[in-house]
Amino acid sequence: MKRNTLARLAILTVLVSGAGWVPAASAAPKAAKAKPKAALDAAALRAELESGDEARMLAALERVAEAGEAAKALTPDVEALLRRGASAKVIRAALTAAGALRQESSSAAVAPYLRHRDEGLRRGAARALVKTGGTAAVKALRAALRSPDAGVRGVAASGLGALGAREALPDLFTALDRRVDEAATSIGQLCEPEECEKFAARLGKLPFEVMTSGFDQILFRAPEKMSDDAKLRIVDRLRELGTAEAGKFLADVAGRWPASWSKRVKQAIDAAVKATGGGAEADD
Repeated sequence: MKRNTLARLAILTVLVSGAGWVPAASAAPKAAKAKPKAALDAAALRAELESGDEARMLAALERVAEAGEAAKALTPDVEALLRRGASAKVIRAALTAAGALRQESSSAAVAPYLRHRDEGLRRGAARALVKTGGTAAVKALRAALRSPDAGVRGVAASGLGALGAREALPDLFTALDRRVDEAATSIGQLCEPEECEKFAARLGKLPFEVMTSGFDQILFRAPEKMSDDAKLRIVDRLRELGTAEAGKFLADVAGRWPASWSKRVKQAIDAAVKATGGGAEADD
């Protein structure tokens, strides 16, 4: 009897160990909780930014950019660095940090770099201004629509829409006619019905894919921000165009139309899709 019991125990031990079972007491410990981020030492980072040592300054700016708005106490220091200048690497990092801080006061210090001879700094300044915002940023980005750098023009055009800068609409129309294609999206974001009609009048004069980037913004503006009548006029223009491209675009709009939005506009879109053969195009 004792021998049988020992045999059964031996077999059980082999089976359990083969299955990889371990006693609860020896189970793997739970993963340690992530350590909280070290508190930002503003005084130490300020000293690094003023050190004049490129490596130390870059490390400090990277820390500021990672912290974002939590490091806003260092905004004056980043702005001072941008004003006094440094190596291209340091200035590039300072522009990134200024954008991450998102403080309107930084726009004045960032704006001059839109005209820098270094392409990377010009474009970095444009991206930073879209984040710092404010009157100075809008003014600088409006001027940047005429930059000889296509990359700067593009960021400026899209950035003005993101900033809600309605005062920039005349500049955006001019830029669009000069083939700054990004202006179309911003015009669609900012235009009132009469201005939206002015934009729609360019249908057939500019590449269709450029125009649709603006039409998409107009049609999908919230009902309280763009009237049904204004949207219906856009749909009518696209229907009148009568091309396969127009039909395909309208079919895509119909597929994305929110169920709770205007049924009148949705019916007009569906009718326009049918008239332009957009449904058949989409099925293909």
